[in-house]
Amino acid sequence: MITPLSLRDPEIAEQVWSLQHAAYRLEAHAVGVKHLPPLPDTFESLKNSPDTFYGEVTPEGEVLGAIAVILKKDGAVEITRLMVHPQHLRQGIGRSLLRHVIGKYPNTALFEVKAGKLNTPAVSLYEQQGFVAAGTLMAIPNVELTIYQLEPLKLSSL
Repeated sequence: MITPLSLRDPEIAEQVWSLQHAAYRLEAHAVGVKHLPPLPDTFESLKNSPDTFYGEVTPEGEVLGAIAVILKKDGAVEITRLMVHPQHLRQGIGRSLLRHVIGKYPNTALFEVKAGKLNTPAVSLYEQQGFVAAGTLMAIPNVELTIYQLEPLKLSSL
């Protein structure tokens, strides 16, 4: 079940922190680096994050995956994190979280997300959901990110 996550709850913050570390360590390995920017987050920095978090949560309260967004001043929704626990990959959790966010903000003219160029599963997921490459940037040395955008209002008018 996808539900809003309150990182003010210490148990939820701890689960999201652990999930983030497991997921981004796996991504760092996949793109050939030791560290990625989300890894230095602490419980405190997560608790104070301006992002809105949603999670795929089991009936027992285990967070299997999470997505975080920021509503930008221009009305766009930026997806800042999408992570699935490595033990639950390829089960549709990431796709469900992404679709949930797109459905949660139906009047948004633009969704934006960044993905490591070498992160094939993330690139594939975003492209399958209609996101298109809109540019690139270097996150850290040797890690190129592709900026993906989705304009759902344009898609729905076709």
